[in-house]
Amino acid sequence: MNEEIKKIAQSFRPISLADMDQVSLMKRSDTKFILPKKQVLEILNSVLNNYRILEVNKDRVMTYNSLYYDTSQNDFYQWHHNGKINRIKVRIRNYVESKIHFLEIKRKNGKGITHKSRIPIDGFEENLSKKSNAFIQEITHGNYKLSPSLENEFNRITLVSTFHKERATIDFNLNFRNNLKNKVYDELAIIEIKQEGINRNSPIYKELKERHILPNSISKYCLGIISLYEDIKYNSFKGKLLQIQKLTA
Repeated sequence: MNEEIKKIAQSFRPISLADMDQVSLMKRSDTKFILPKKQVLEILNSVLNNYRILEVNKDRVMTYNSLYYDTSQNDFYQWHHNGKINRIKVRIRNYVESKIHFLEIKRKNGKGITHKSRIPIDGFEENLSKKSNAFIQEITHGNYKLSPSLENEFNRITLVSTFHKERATIDFNLNFRNNLKNKVYDELAIIEIKQEGINRNSPIYKELKERHILPNSISKYCLGIISLYEDIKYNSFKGKLLQIQKLTA
């Protein structure tokens, strides 16, 4: 399956990282979908003429490795679980093919708008540096004591619309781990459409709808937490977890 996805990816017209920055969408509306990885092939085939694909050093299927941070009480996770309107995620992400790391902060407000702020960083930090803590405090206006909560790794295809200010990411081969446990979702895919405003005429949005794949908000961070931590509350996510189990059975 992975080789078939790579083969289809080669059929798209490429776009460079520099050109994609013009559609960076650091402030955006995100719409997520979950589906079996096997359906990625037909989705890619159906939108071949509507998108360009990010290419870095001749690679089109990228590897992302992220280290997430949370409080000792997993407040960032709990905020999401409890439906808090304004919530935060903090991570260091390694863009493997680009050989760069960023400290990234994602903030979501009550209007469903995601703000992403980031700074380049030398690498993963088990203990956040003064510079990192200062950046987190500046962006979040909070003084949090953070430590690593989980690490994840996945493959990603990034598509850039040739008609609209829109990007779509397709994530698969999800792997979550902490010091005690590892969980792999190798039959699951998550598609996220990133737009300035929700546009249901988007080609990939329409293709998903035709296949009865409806928007389904799922946070990879929250999925990782409930997959690795046995004593965590996850009532709000039980339905989504059951759906994921059915899709990947």
